[in-house]
Amino acid sequence: MDCIIIDDEPIARRGMRRLIGGRPELTLTGEFGDTASAGEFLTAHCPELVFLDIQLPGSNGIEFARTIPHDTMVIFTTAYSEYALDSYEVNAIDYLVKPIDPARFNKAMDKAVEYQRLLADASQAEEARKVDETVIIKADRRYHRIRVADILMVEGLKDYVVFHLPERRIVARMTIRSVADMLPATGFLRVNKSYIVNLDHVTSFDTADITVGSHEITIGPTYRDTVLGRLLGNAD
Repeated sequence: MDCIIIDDEPIARRGMRRLIGGRPELTLTGEFGDTASAGEFLTAHCPELVFLDIQLPGSNGIEFARTIPHDTMVIFTTAYSEYALDSYEVNAIDYLVKPIDPARFNKAMDKAVEYQRLLADASQAEEARKVDETVIIKADRRYHRIRVADILMVEGLKDYVVFHLPERRIVARMTIRSVADMLPATGFLRVNKSYIVNLDHVTSFDTADITVGSHEITIGPTYRDTVLGRLLGNAD
């Protein structure tokens, strides 16, 4: 779990480093003395956990927490207990009062690990649910409702894509990239620049190509490791 420290006190940051070092699931990827530099880091990176002081130079940790992406967990670290109620208004995982007791830190981390597990389970359940859903595609001046599970593969042709279905094909003005974003990653796999296949409809494959129904599709060199890893993983 990648994490960062935001605290203007060097001694406090050193103490947090020691505590973080005692948890093997944590990887410290940055530490900052102000919210400005931390904000720049958060824009470019996506740590899963932020240890955030509340009283910082020129800013307030509670307000800064409102700008942190919702999928990033926050644990407040402060010398002042009166902010505890405010911290829960921004959905903080926990609130640690300095000097931070190691046992209390570990308890907070146990909560963070459990919360992360729950998020992962919810995400997997959502992806599994999407496989059985439908997508709406506009083609030939009409909107077509397609069951995601019925899509054999999607073929990209410049500014158009072809949805290959068991009994028909639908040609729509879309990009292959937009289709990749639309379809659930758990059920579909891009095998080269022009093709996305439904893993449930793959009948055979080797290191060079993949067969979907009567179609034999070449695996792109830059996609080969990912494609074979997914296919062999599914075979297991």
